[in-house]
Amino acid sequence: MNTCQSCGACCASFRVDFSVYESEEEGGNVPTGLCVPVTDSLRRMRGTDHARPRCAALSGRIGEKVGCGIYEWRPNPCREFEEGSAACEQARRRHGLPPLPTR
Repeated sequence: MNTCQSCGACCASFRVDFSVYESEEEGGNVPTGLCVPVTDSLRRMRGTDHARPRCAALSGRIGEKVGCGIYEWRPNPCREFEEGSAACEQARRRHGLPPLPTR
C-alpha cells in the first residue's frame, strides 16, 4: 500500500477546482453528482469548499486507510498533487500526521 492510501490528508485539506470540461456533463469523467458549479468554466469537488474540507469522493479515516471513490476519474488537480510536496506536508500537519520520511 502506498503512503497516499494510508493518508488522505490532501483530500481533506484543500479546495479542488477544475475545468468544467472535466465534468461528465461536458464530456469529461468526473461524476456530475460529485462536483458543484463555481463559474461557467469551473467546477469544484463537492465537500472541498466547507470550512473543514473533505472531498465527497474520499472514504475511510485520514491517516489510517483511505480510498478515492473516483480515482480513475479524478480531476487534474488531484492527478497533479505530489506526494511529499510542500502542500502534502502542509496537509499532513493540518491533520496531525508526521512528515513523510525523506527518500
